[in-house]
Amino acid sequence: MLSGCASYYQRNIEFQTEFANGEMDKAEKTLEGNKKMKKDRNRFLYLTNMGVVKHLQQDFESSNQFFNEADLLFEDYRKNYASEALALISNPEVKPYKPEDFEPVMVHYYKALNYLNLYKYDEAIVEAKRMNLMLNQLNDKYKDNKNRYQADAFAHIIIGLAYEASGELNDAFIAYRNAYEVYTGEHGYFDIEVPVQLKEDLLRTSYVLGFRSEFEWYQRAFGVDDYSYEPLEFGEAIIFWQNGLCPIKDEWSINFIAVPGQGGVVNFTNEELGMTFPFYIGDDKQKKNDLLALKVVRVAFPKYLERPTLYKNGWIELSGKKFELDKVEDVNAIAFKTLQDRFVREMGSALLRLALKKISEIQLQQQNEALGALATITNAVTEKADTRNWQTLPHTIYYARVPLNEGGNEVLLKMKTKDNQVHRTSFNFQGKKGSMYFMPYQSLESGPAATWDNAGNTKPVMKD
Repeated sequence: MLSGCASYYQRNIEFQTEFANGEMDKAEKTLEGNKKMKKDRNRFLYLTNMGVVKHLQQDFESSNQFFNEADLLFEDYRKNYASEALALISNPEVKPYKPEDFEPVMVHYYKALNYLNLYKYDEAIVEAKRMNLMLNQLNDKYKDNKNRYQADAFAHIIIGLAYEASGELNDAFIAYRNAYEVYTGEHGYFDIEVPVQLKEDLLRTSYVLGFRSEFEWYQRAFGVDDYSYEPLEFGEAIIFWQNGLCPIKDEWSINFIAVPGQGGVVNFTNEELGMTFPFYIGDDKQKKNDLLALKVVRVAFPKYLERPTLYKNGWIELSGKKFELDKVEDVNAIAFKTLQDRFVREMGSALLRLALKKISEIQLQQQNEALGALATITNAVTEKADTRNWQTLPHTIYYARVPLNEGGNEVLLKMKTKDNQVHRTSFNFQGKKGSMYFMPYQSLESGPAATWDNAGNTKPVMKD
């Protein structure tokens, strides 16, 4: 019972610690030896975690093998009705893990980035396009279609980079324009400003292509009067800085009061949250009485705990020149928003699960007091949220494009902590005409897990 109360993160603390410490060989062995992780109900998480480990080891071929299987697993995902029925009387963790909407999208991000490093640009374009195609498919299944995460701006940037690497500048311009439209949409893009590099790419590609009206429009929009085009002589390096680690899941409890409604309905109400969920009972007086006898019921639902990043910003240096790293994707914010979007959609099924458990408890108590007491204990233990999630994703993603000099180039990545300490790492590239390098780097350092309050501030969560 005690082990069942632990969160998914706590149950896999050995792997999580090794991964966060950058000990990828140890993390790989621990993950490979975890039989529970390999089981069908957790396999998506095993595959994606292993895909990230291989990605950070720069074994891009092996990484994509794991991500390809995770992709197929999600595409073939079908509800297992036996486990669905079991979940109604136990908890959602008995079911095969159903990824949060943004997680399959991130599978295609890693596949695209892996293909870019393997110089397979056509494949990278396909994967980046699938990021937004998958979002369209996911949002179409919801009746209200009100999810904020409906298009991925960063996906369009990756498409543009892949097209440029393939020499298809016109298609690259279209991709950059699409990215700009997502960033500047009606509701914005998770409070991310339009990256400065994206503005430069729009000016450059429209200028080179001779799209005069578009070029002049972007000049006015960006407040640029004196643009001058400088062709790359010895290629460039594109640095992707994946900063920190994504949030982990915990659970929180919500209390509902069962009150009689009109026309054979029992309402579960939480006045503080302003939520009411009606259950139609009809003329079944016994069932109605059983539900009303529940009075106050507690429902467990997952919540995210942010792992704040150690570094607040970063930049690139080469030959005395400084290149800012632009934020392009806030995985942390996307995670919180997607969970919030599905909260109301799934609360009804969570209440139904709890109501069925409580009714069986009442009925057993009427037949046998000992069995009823056992049911009460069992239901209390099994009423828990599904705290599984893909926990090796980055917190935030930045990028920069760095023009190279002829010959050897030592490119410095400098990262500043919140107390203004600067840490650095370096990469080496060979500058030559037409070269285009893609370098992913993830800094794994993060602060203790924290929860967000209603004002958007973070509050540290003390460990047990």
